[in-house]
Amino acid sequence: MKDSNVAASMNGQADEFVSYYGNSLRLVKCSAKVAQAYRIVAAADATLWQVYPELLDPDRKSLVEAVLAGAIPCNIAIEPGASNDGRNLLLFSTERGLGVIESRTETARSKAPNGDADRALLLHQARHDALTGLANRRQFSSDLQANLPMLAGYKLALMQIDLDDFKPVNDTLGHGAGDIVLKMTAERIQAVLRDGETAYRLAGDEFAVIQSCDDQPAEAERLAESLVRAFKDPFTIDGISVFVGASVGIAIAPIDGNDGEQLMKAADIALYAAKNDGRGRARTFNRSMMIMLEQREMLRRSLRVALQEQQFFIEYQPLVEIGDGIIGFEALLRWRHPYAGVVPPGLFIPMAEADGLMGDIGAWVLEQACREASTWPSHFIVSVNLSPAEFLRAGFTDRITRILDEVGFPADRLELEITETVLLERTTNNLDTLHTLEVLGTRIALDDFGTRYSSLSYLQSFPFDTIKIDKHFINDVETNPKSQTIVRFIIGLAHGLGMRVTAEGVETAGQAGWLGRKKCDRLQGNLLGAPMSAEAIGDFLRQSSFEML
Repeated sequence: MKDSNVAASMNGQADEFVSYYGNSLRLVKCSAKVAQAYRIVAAADATLWQVYPELLDPDRKSLVEAVLAGAIPCNIAIEPGASNDGRNLLLFSTERGLGVIESRTETARSKAPNGDADRALLLHQARHDALTGLANRRQFSSDLQANLPMLAGYKLALMQIDLDDFKPVNDTLGHGAGDIVLKMTAERIQAVLRDGETAYRLAGDEFAVIQSCDDQPAEAERLAESLVRAFKDPFTIDGISVFVGASVGIAIAPIDGNDGEQLMKAADIALYAAKNDGRGRARTFNRSMMIMLEQREMLRRSLRVALQEQQFFIEYQPLVEIGDGIIGFEALLRWRHPYAGVVPPGLFIPMAEADGLMGDIGAWVLEQACREASTWPSHFIVSVNLSPAEFLRAGFTDRITRILDEVGFPADRLELEITETVLLERTTNNLDTLHTLEVLGTRIALDDFGTRYSSLSYLQSFPFDTIKIDKHFINDVETNPKSQTIVRFIIGLAHGLGMRVTAEGVETAGQAGWLGRKKCDRLQGNLLGAPMSAEAIGDFLRQSSFEML
């Protein structure tokens, strides 16, 4: 099987005269037949009028403009010329401009048979995504099936592409803005493709590319890196810059699978690895990814029984008020798996949230932390993190009230930490929940400020007691002028709004000294004390003194 044949069978339109034009009527994409028949399309700035100059006729041009304006598709017959057979052009509007399907006959009639035109249009619609103009999942499945299994000596790459941070666009700017991002996504993907590479929109913000090339995985990795780079620049929607990245998973046939299902599974696993490694990157499938995924699934199954089998425990990290010393501890959830040992919270908490387990786990953490904090000095607070899933669960404030009443713990000694993710949708219900907690007397801290979807309107809508500066800004605060500017701004902003500031991740005396000079209120980090068991707190308090900070 030659490369050209692979590419032709991969593209469902390779044997058709099909071309697409943007709103400016510049050529966006065309089939191989059009590329061969009209050499002008090789030019970077080719337009509809250069491909089909006959359409410049005033009557025909008015039909083109009518289709662009949203009219129904129309047929335009072009009579035979000295060097051309008769042609019939079916023009139809797309989300991005205009599409043309050309059919050729020996003698063109004034009208093409309606049945053939309707069939051609329906065939195109069945194969393509209406929003982006890309080939759709149906065409993808057909193309993948047509190319597999690969013969010995030939290779094919499948790339699964998933957008990063696309959901917040829909949540904050609306689905109309999301549709605009999806259209521009298709354009960015198409802009980096070469011959033998076809893009598809599978569903939502999921895209794919099939690449026919024997130099694998080198060519697939080259294309994947180009795709990732194409999303480094922001999308601009109504003057607003929106950053949406792309993660790519690569699988190669026949190495990683020689049927559609195997290859899709391998690409999905590679995509999961790309997202797990930090997103905005590409990963090529290897067998170790399969082993890691199987281990994660084992942990996911174990997580469902971890609470009832008492595998969770809490460690406490000191909160130090500059000038006053220790004023409490933050409760940090831990999981001791019977075989895997202590599992990092960054691994199991997202699993618990995704599986709907965080409500029960969070209630246990809150009750346990309040019970243990009731044995501390009476002026100490306990700070407890709330996951978005827990905060948004129905009856949340009632559960807080019940736990405080059952334990007999004063509400003003409880500090609840939420992240900006909770406030992505600044709904009445979310704000009502925060105000109810305020009425109960609990303290509210905004955690990891500046690392997610920061908006000053959050601070205007609700008076938080504390803003916590993420350790990302503290790591190099002694030497990095940009970090220093950001931290000074957050401290000044918080104090101007009557809020206190806690700096997380304080590891050195130099960091503590700099923060103290800038009037930061509280410090938290291993310099002040690493997370410890409840039983170790008594000894720690007897041995510690931070009044000198």
